Amino acid sequence: MDILKLIGRENELFTDDIQRNEKELSEIVKSSRFLVIGGAGSIGQAVTKEIFKRNPRKLHVVDISENNMVELVRDIRSSFGYIDGDFQTFALDIGSIEYDAFWNNDGEYDYVLNLSALKHVRSEKDPFTMMRMIDVNIFNTEKTIRQSIEKGVKKYFCVSTDKAANPANMMGASKRIMEMYLMKYSEQITISTARFANVAFSDGSLLHGFNQRIQKRQPIVAPNDVKRYFVIPKESGELCLMSTIFGENRDIFFPKLSESLHLITFSDIAVRYLKHMGYEPYLCESEEEARELAHSLPEKGQWPCLFTKSDTTGEKDFEEFFTENEVINLDRFQNLGIIKNEALYDQKLLQYFADTIDEFKQKKNWTKDQLVGLFFEMIPNFDYIEKGKYLDAKM
Repeated sequence: MDILKLIGRENELFTDDIQRNEKELSEIVKSSRFLVIGGAGSIGQAVTKEIFKRNPRKLHVVDISENNMVELVRDIRSSFGYIDGDFQTFALDIGSIEYDAFWNNDGEYDYVLNLSALKHVRSEKDPFTMMRMIDVNIFNTEKTIRQSIEKGVKKYFCVSTDKAANPANMMGASKRIMEMYLMKYSEQITISTARFANVAFSDGSLLHGFNQRIQKRQPIVAPNDVKRYFVIPKESGELCLMSTIFGENRDIFFPKLSESLHLITFSDIAVRYLKHMGYEPYLCESEEEARELAHSLPEKGQWPCLFTKSDTTGEKDFEEFFTENEVINLDRFQNLGIIKNEALYDQKLLQYFADTIDEFKQKKNWTKDQLVGLFFEMIPNFDYIEKGKYLDAKM
């Protein structure tokens, strides 16, 4: 499947920047030791492959998903073969005692890349999953930064999201708060990060769901009013690696907007996807009609689709990589922009946030309203609107 064409592009975004810097990039990777946390997710796999193919001295990968880790190794062996360096994978939860023991037993790395995250707006529908999102996106990040400082790691990279710029959902806001913690610890270790677009056909994404719907002979459903920027998995890996190797302290890398990178609706991609699969989209009026027609339309070369306006909590009409208050450098790379940051953070506010969350956990009782209210205290311009409906309530 040509993912580039499905998202309306002909060429990869970062080819020129990679080629211009390949010699230095390869030399640094070849002589360095890497730990990739969350390395079996879509972005984690992509950046792991970018590191592996440049023959690193050491590459360890940690992820909670045993099955995805197996596929990562099979993919790497089938695509690139083997390297002389130390390549190992570990099926561990970074919030666990087992991970701490793993770290204490080794921890000798030049670069630590944290790709672990709860990334779905779906994760904020209930207060319990929302608390896990806070743990994974914020406190596990803080924990692994502290461990990196203690072991003398040269550089810490952590992936952020375009949804952290003027956040409209709790997931994006959690990443924005995570960035506040990054600013704090940047006074003790060099840190860089990246905000980027949706990764097309990444695990759990709506586009990945298209594949599942075809396999299971089910309707294709997509919003027709929500526009997103898309990158392919390889581009996500390249962006992360470029930020890791070339990012200065507190830099946030992002893809420059251009004719190649433009907003596109999910419904437009669905139409292209179906035509690529040999079907014409058939627009339905209801979920019931779409489910019923899924039994008969495919034989006629058509596929039932339900394209509707977005009416769920946490969805922005469009995405943005930076705000008007951030300092931007667009000159260093051809297709990569950089947000330049000072070490600005409110220590008392961060401590208040940590203490409040700890208090909730000690009581083993908290509400969604309490967590949302706390986020509003952390981010005064938080653009969150509770609509009372979530994606799990839709087909």
